Amino acid sequence: MQSEQFERMEYDVIVVGAGPGGIFSAYELMKKRPGLRVGVFEGGKELEKRHCPIDGEKIKSCIGCKSCSIMSGFGGAGAFSDGKYNITNDFGGTLYQYIGKKKAIELMQYVDAINLAHGGEGTRLYSTAGSEFKKICIQNKLQLLDASVRHLGTDINYVVLENLYAEMKDHVDFHFNTLVDTIEILQGEDGETAGYRVFFEGGSAQAETCIVSVGRSGSKWMEKICRELEIPTKSNRVDIGVRVELPAVVFSELTDKLYESKIVYRTQKFEDSVRTFCMNPHGIVVNENTNGIVTVNGHSFEDATRKTENTNFALLVSKHFSEPFRDSNGYGESIARLSNMLGGGVIVQRFGDLERGRRSNPSRIEEGTVRPTLQATPGDLSLVLPKRILDGIIEMIHALDKIAPGTANNDTLLYGVEVKFYNMEVALSSNLETNHPGLYVIGDGSGVTHSLSHASASGVYVADLIAEKYA
Repeated sequence: MQSEQFERMEYDVIVVGAGPGGIFSAYELMKKRPGLRVGVFEGGKELEKRHCPIDGEKIKSCIGCKSCSIMSGFGGAGAFSDGKYNITNDFGGTLYQYIGKKKAIELMQYVDAINLAHGGEGTRLYSTAGSEFKKICIQNKLQLLDASVRHLGTDINYVVLENLYAEMKDHVDFHFNTLVDTIEILQGEDGETAGYRVFFEGGSAQAETCIVSVGRSGSKWMEKICRELEIPTKSNRVDIGVRVELPAVVFSELTDKLYESKIVYRTQKFEDSVRTFCMNPHGIVVNENTNGIVTVNGHSFEDATRKTENTNFALLVSKHFSEPFRDSNGYGESIARLSNMLGGGVIVQRFGDLERGRRSNPSRIEEGTVRPTLQATPGDLSLVLPKRILDGIIEMIHALDKIAPGTANNDTLLYGVEVKFYNMEVALSSNLETNHPGLYVIGDGSGVTHSLSHASASGVYVADLIAEKYA
């Protein structure tokens, strides 16, 4: 059920955000307590109306839509991702520190089963456990992390979300294009917390329980809410780097067997950690808009007709900040803005040009052997990325070249910048509840989870707790 104009509504549970965490919390409540009145408030559009205007012809770069259809709407930023659900505690967040390792894995497996039942059947579950590549990596000073990886692909991921929405829409109230501005704590006659009211343009809604699941794109809003409601937070990290694009055959031995290989390298020069992230065999490189800043990401597909001749993946350097500096996201944003300033968006550079200290130009890109899948501005990443980060990326590319010869070829393309913003880590109990009873913060907006699987699992976990209260 959808509503566009309203003044005040009452629910048992309000969910702010319709990303993976919000979807799975609402879905679980629908299943466990079908009598509950659940309202989901989402600043973006319905899934079917989420379309980025960039077509590469008439519109070639970001035009700053009021609501970015890539980042917001039903399915959140994960809707147009490549649909990788990593079932592991080794990366993707620290949910296990709150609910336990065993419970975290069980919930991720439960989410996987729901995805399979809603259109994901037939997709492959990869595993790095016991792989011979672990030994090869160790021999070359690289670490291959363990994980089971369900790859839905951008196309099948969309189908799963379509089916989930079709099942939920007549039982859960979805309010799209409804950006929640603030949250008010309601007090009872005894002075105790009695519920929450959310405000948005045109009205408000209140409920006894509120689940906040705004994702990474809601980081600034989440910080505002925490300040207003005096919820303690602490600074998180920011990941800064590039997206690498090269011929798919270079990484085929790893991707054919593992699909997603999370490889970590500790640099010789600074002992910084550099890691691969979001590997997309036969995929495409895409733009991503976060708070008006254009960065880069990657997608891949299960449909054989949509596959390309290239593989892309991110190389990211994690930066953790200590007192007195707290604005890790601001640091990442400043670097991304510099890229936007120089390139009008995303910059692309040949690896050979980067090592030679010269900018790439259209003719050098055209003469190269790798056909870019994203229309980006040829340029010089050394004018954007800090030297320490760039040195780590170059060192990592040469390390990967030892296990995947051809990675360090001159024509390998580097797109910049890729930035993974993490919310300030919200102070939460083991139940993912704030210092205000009945106010939960889940998903990537909490700073606790950093992946589709962890965010979805956190939604199920909180929904189960709430369902018990209404038993």
